Amino acid sequence: MLSENQIRDLVAESGARVNEGRPVKQIIADGDIPRLNGCTVLEGKVSDSVFGDDLKSSGGKPIRLMFRNNRISTHDVNRGAIPFKDQVLANNHDHMLQLVEHVLGSSQFKVPGLQPSSTVIPSENLNLLMVENVLRMYNAESSTSTSLYQAWLKAQEAGETTLDYAGHQIDVGALSANGVLPYLMDTPSTKAKVDRTIDPKYLFDNVVCTQAQYNQIRNASMMAFGMVSQYLAERGMILVDTKTEHGVNTDGRIVAADELYTMDSSRFWRMDDDGSPLTRDGKPVSFSKEFARGMVTDKDSQQFTDEQAGEIAVRYIQGLQHLTSKAFEPDLRSRDQRIVESTNMILDHLL
Repeated sequence: MLSENQIRDLVAESGARVNEGRPVKQIIADGDIPRLNGCTVLEGKVSDSVFGDDLKSSGGKPIRLMFRNNRISTHDVNRGAIPFKDQVLANNHDHMLQLVEHVLGSSQFKVPGLQPSSTVIPSENLNLLMVENVLRMYNAESSTSTSLYQAWLKAQEAGETTLDYAGHQIDVGALSANGVLPYLMDTPSTKAKVDRTIDPKYLFDNVVCTQAQYNQIRNASMMAFGMVSQYLAERGMILVDTKTEHGVNTDGRIVAADELYTMDSSRFWRMDDDGSPLTRDGKPVSFSKEFARGMVTDKDSQQFTDEQAGEIAVRYIQGLQHLTSKAFEPDLRSRDQRIVESTNMILDHLL
């Protein structure tokens, strides 16, 4: 395991270099990956996707290549790049996928020789279900507008005794900041530029998905949540909440579409000896992006400084090591080289 000093030295010495590189769209436009010429490039908050009518596997399955980047987004705003974030989350996702793939399914293709740290993810281009599947076990303090915590604060200020949140009738007085909820709650949100927490009935009324599809997603996700919670408990960690996305593949199966149980899509807290959240200065000790959200003082336009970005990188690497019980092994090739070589390996295997 890398010590904190070793992690800090790694980030200081190599962080700027691994962050440098062209956007995926530019790499393709420059002709470095000729087989992707003419494909569509969608630039997202934390990953970019490439797909096209002619981009299909030798077995006829449509391919979507997902390129993880180092950008970090909070409050729906891009705050800049974090050294090694792409590699950390790739490792994080790969590790957790192995735990729950048989429950949630996966859109990913298996490519021999592709490392868990690869920031290019080969997957089937799914018919995406436009809903973010959010499960919550704690009323975690959060500054995001879709959080249960913010809805609870508003209900308290309004003097309400009951909170209707995503179809759940919640006793306002029974909740506390960072307190455990009475049961694991499914609280879906819209998948839009600005997300909005909704009642599942909204999904059916607006033909986002059928009730049968939602039931399958909810039930499988709750089972996976329990499995991951047990795994984390053995490592002294608590799964607070998580967000997953899903789609329908060419075989008609609903499978997970994107990252699973990463520090960006989930909250992990450190567990105390009695099984409760470990606190420091009255706050849970967290391994998640919430640490970065706490640095934001201007939600509209703030960009993280180099010092802040380095500190966030250290926290991400520490969290990965705690999660996997393995030392972080950085890939120090330039970002452009990693993208081009990994993509060509994937295309050689799939096409």
